[in-house]
Amino acid sequence: MGLDLLLERWGEDRVLAGGALLIGMVFGFMAQRSRFCLRSAVIEFARNLLGGRLTVWLFAFATAVGGTQLLASLGWFDAGNARQIAARGSLSGAAVGGALFGIGMILARGCASRLLVLAAQGNLRSVVSGLIFAVTAQSALTGALSPLREWISAGWTIDGGGARDLIARTGIGHGGAMLFAAFWLLAAIVWARRQKVSFWGWAGAVGVGLSVVAGWWFTYAVSRLAFDAHPIQSLSFTGPSAEVLSRVLFVTDKPLSFDAGLMPGVFLGSFLSAALFGELRLEGFESGPGMRRYIVGAVLMGFGGMLAGGCAVGAGLSGAAVFTATAWVTLGAMWAAAALTDRLLDHHLGDTVQEPGGQSLPGKSVAATPTRS
Repeated sequence: MGLDLLLERWGEDRVLAGGALLIGMVFGFMAQRSRFCLRSAVIEFARNLLGGRLTVWLFAFATAVGGTQLLASLGWFDAGNARQIAARGSLSGAAVGGALFGIGMILARGCASRLLVLAAQGNLRSVVSGLIFAVTAQSALTGALSPLREWISAGWTIDGGGARDLIARTGIGHGGAMLFAAFWLLAAIVWARRQKVSFWGWAGAVGVGLSVVAGWWFTYAVSRLAFDAHPIQSLSFTGPSAEVLSRVLFVTDKPLSFDAGLMPGVFLGSFLSAALFGELRLEGFESGPGMRRYIVGAVLMGFGGMLAGGCAVGAGLSGAAVFTATAWVTLGAMWAAAALTDRLLDHHLGDTVQEPGGQSLPGKSVAATPTRS
């Protein structure tokens, strides 16, 4: 059954939410298997380690960028009407928000997507952090923190259209963007062989990247066939977290959307992966100071992600894949702030990139005293 027939039979809103549910399930399953995590990648890079996490992130990044640009070169996708390109953006919001998000993901020991994946396999620390993240994001969108977000965002703005489109501004074209992605994919392949990254490490990361590509293609395809206007978007976790929270807390007659289907899909996919591979286990906070750290980190990520207009996935993969200027500023600020925060707070604890729950790396790691969760 074609997409046009699905839209006619089930309606645009249900098809969008259903498609997001399926794409989210694939993302959740692959992210859980690969241990995809920007925080771990930054720590490995900053500490000059060879544990495989940076390689996993590069596989996802290169796949998302290359796949999206391949679709564009074939005429199957056009980012021109996507919010990240068409709407007016904020470089000050991207820089400040990205930095706050980077600090927060070090404190919370995981970015927004990783917290959702860990929550699905029974990590209660991530459940609490994820809820605080969503509440803060909603507050930054329409609540008490909204004036502060708007004030910072107004500091340095950039016009929509060609001004935000780095492909147009640099003149590299879709071919040049694909060559850029191919370079990093080749680097990831070389490093994966040297670091003996497991099958699920690299294959899961490729699946994460393809999920981003699928999100862009699906929403674009629906927008071309739908009677009503729908946003062209891909995976992100700040806005959808706020969206799902508002639907849970308030009686609403809002129609279903891509955001409404994405979060449940990621949770379900992560849960199925953890259940199939025997990794479901309940874990809680070990100490009061540890709990305070997670809470502060979640607040910084919620506000920073909404201020920047994207999280580690929304800006780092989805936004970067369409080469929007603000997404690259956000991604750079996340890396720099996260690396500095790790250096100041956690580097003395040891050289192992240890996650909540003590999961092992998808490749070799340097033997050292593990950091505490």
